[in-house]
Amino acid sequence: MANEKNVTAITARDADFAQWYTDIVKKAELADYSSVRGCIVFQPYGYAIWELIQKAADKRFKDTGHVNVCMPMFIPESLLQKEKDHIAGFAPEVAWVTHGGDEKLTERLCVRPTSETLFCEHYANVIQSWRDLPKLYNQWVSVVRWEKTTRPFLRNVEFLWQEGHTAHATAEEASEETLSMLDVYADIAENVLAMPVIKGQKTTREKFAGAKATYGIECLMHDGKALQAGTSHNFGDGFARAFGIQFTDRNNQLQYVHQTSWGISTRLIGGIIMSHGDDNGLVMPPDVAPVQAVIVPIAQEKAGVLDKAREIKGLLADAGIRVNLDDSDKSSGWKFAEHEMRGVPVRLELGPRDLANSQAVLARRDTGEKVTAGLDNIAQTVLELLADIKKSMYERALARMNEKTYKATNMDEFEKTINETPGFIKAMWCGDDACEEAIKERTAATSRCIPFEQEHIADTCVCCGKKADTMVYWAKAY
Repeated sequence: MANEKNVTAITARDADFAQWYTDIVKKAELADYSSVRGCIVFQPYGYAIWELIQKAADKRFKDTGHVNVCMPMFIPESLLQKEKDHIAGFAPEVAWVTHGGDEKLTERLCVRPTSETLFCEHYANVIQSWRDLPKLYNQWVSVVRWEKTTRPFLRNVEFLWQEGHTAHATAEEASEETLSMLDVYADIAENVLAMPVIKGQKTTREKFAGAKATYGIECLMHDGKALQAGTSHNFGDGFARAFGIQFTDRNNQLQYVHQTSWGISTRLIGGIIMSHGDDNGLVMPPDVAPVQAVIVPIAQEKAGVLDKAREIKGLLADAGIRVNLDDSDKSSGWKFAEHEMRGVPVRLELGPRDLANSQAVLARRDTGEKVTAGLDNIAQTVLELLADIKKSMYERALARMNEKTYKATNMDEFEKTINETPGFIKAMWCGDDACEEAIKERTAATSRCIPFEQEHIADTCVCCGKKADTMVYWAKAY
């Protein structure tokens, strides 16, 4: 790797994972801290990553028939109170506006922690007939949740996300929508971000406040902790009954709609860092890398080097590759370290000798491997290399997840594993909330999901020893 690593030296990942993460966020210039606790400044490079995630997700949403809308930032307290379970779940995190200018408001306004109530109010106004359904809405906004402990991207007071909110005529349609959007999220995680996931249903304790059922995708980070990367909720008709969202069906009978909600957020950027990063900084999945290839001319003062570098930049750009030419006056080693820190997937080195041989040196960020490539078909070579990098990143992350997935049949095994070799633990559960709480109290591990692909690990619950038929993934989590 770079011979001037001290330029962007970061804490070793295995020495202090939390500090390593913070170092990357700061030194790769993804985000900066603001004067408000828990609120960050998205710097250009960090925001560019989010824009690419947003672009990939938004296309998938629209390809499945969804349209974008935008709801207000403020929610009247009376509106939030209509769904009691919902407000109870969010109450500790709600930020309230009590004054407008110098005047005290007659009713407090909540700064949206999520927008179910706003969508419900709107749907109650615009849905009258079965012909108005389904409503397949999504919005890209920021939300505010007054978190006690914060970390950039992973848990902020204010963060960016999308939230889909749909209304359907039947329970079956709502169920299909919920699971379909979970598949969309899994596709984004695995085929865009190169992050393998476990799909499944959340337990009653872990489901969304007010939901009938919640499903999620769970990823495993390098340190063995889980990251909930996306959730999809089936609301049934609970919110509809609370807000009076009714429609006349084909038989001229009055019915309540069935609703769903689903979301991903900027915590996916944190997932990218912790899934793929190394001691030299970011390792970006090519699909969401703001710069997919950087050209570093060697001895650029030599005749023809910069001219050829500019020509190659044009060829790569014409092929749809996001490419930069670093013709700054920094040393080559400094440039290598800088672009490694930012995780640029491919570095193209071009010097006088390369020029004479009509070739360039291509360095992969994910493995550090260097190959020599002819210039005649350089754009196609880089495209093929980017595809191979994404595939290899996914395969390495999958192998690590499999290596860090364990089984436990009793609490002694469970505690030993979670303390000594953290990762996913597959264990049987009787379904009792008391056992789930006991596991959390004893180990700090939580149920991550009940996977769709069930395995029979044992006949009895890992906690209480009673008969159990449900296998659950457990882990400590972000």
